[in-house]
Amino acid sequence: MFRINNLQAPLNTSSEDLKKLAIKKLSRSDVQITNFGISKKSVDARNKNNVHFVFSVDFNAENLQLTSQNKDIELITTPEILSFKIKDTGIRPVVVGSGPAGMFAAIALAEAGLKPIIIERGSEVDIRQQDVDLFWKTGHLNPESNVQFGEGGAGTFSDGKLMTGIKIDKFTAKVMQELYAAGAPQEILYLAKPHIGTDNLRIVVRNIRHKIEKLGGEYRFNS
Repeated sequence: MFRINNLQAPLNTSSEDLKKLAIKKLSRSDVQITNFGISKKSVDARNKNNVHFVFSVDFNAENLQLTSQNKDIELITTPEILSFKIKDTGIRPVVVGSGPAGMFAAIALAEAGLKPIIIERGSEVDIRQQDVDLFWKTGHLNPESNVQFGEGGAGTFSDGKLMTGIKIDKFTAKVMQELYAAGAPQEILYLAKPHIGTDNLRIVVRNIRHKIEKLGGEYRFNS
């Protein structure tokens, strides 16, 4: 698999236009590319008269030889599929809290076949939404189920901005893939500053719970 970095494109560029730009960057009109996809997308607004997107794109190509003349094109390895191998002691692990850390700890344990029990002081996301709506309309606060406590953690009602100081590796890639598989927009996989959006995030949180339960996990809310 190959990657082209620093591919500059106008703001109205379509996916087909982007593919043509990538082929042009290769300086090889005879190269057939497949599995074309965006790996990163950001906005360059340093020059107000020339605001544009900057892409990194990945693709497969046969008989493509890299030269030192174009430093923006590189050969990359196929991303590793992360799998969890955890020793089964016969005791079901307990995860306290269903915020981001709790959700992904539970996914790892569930995928390893350990059937985790997730304890959450607040309510499941749909009931939590009702409690939050009631607070916004009337000021009545449920101290155990509100914008701070409940399924998904405090971030469930904060637009789902995805920020981390951790380097992008197979673990962060696993998180993004799980969020996407649960209903987050595909663009979170490549945007420089991705966010899921509060409305989408509630669906994502619910679907992650359903996956964990399908794998034998168990949630205990209001506990």
